[in-house]
Amino acid sequence: MPEGTEVEQAPAESTNKASSSGKKQVNWVLILIISIFLGQLGIDRFMMGQVGLGILKLITFGGFGIWWLIDVILIATKHQFNGIEWV
Repeated sequence: MPEGTEVEQAPAESTNKASSSGKKQVNWVLILIISIFLGQLGIDRFMMGQVGLGILKLITFGGFGIWWLIDVILIATKHQFNGIEWV
């Protein structure tokens, strides 16, 4: 590259937003809707970055419906999950 010419690079956008505190920022309304309709498949836990719990929830079909109901209530009340910041 010739001297004196600089190429500016656009900042890469990240699909996983992280706040300054290191927590993953998650859209509360989106996760609530997904939890209501697809929570028995563990999709809500996958989206919150909790893959292990998502797999368990998928295998047990939402903890036979009990875990699904508890998660819907926790998400609806904006429970503070570890590593999650609601936006």
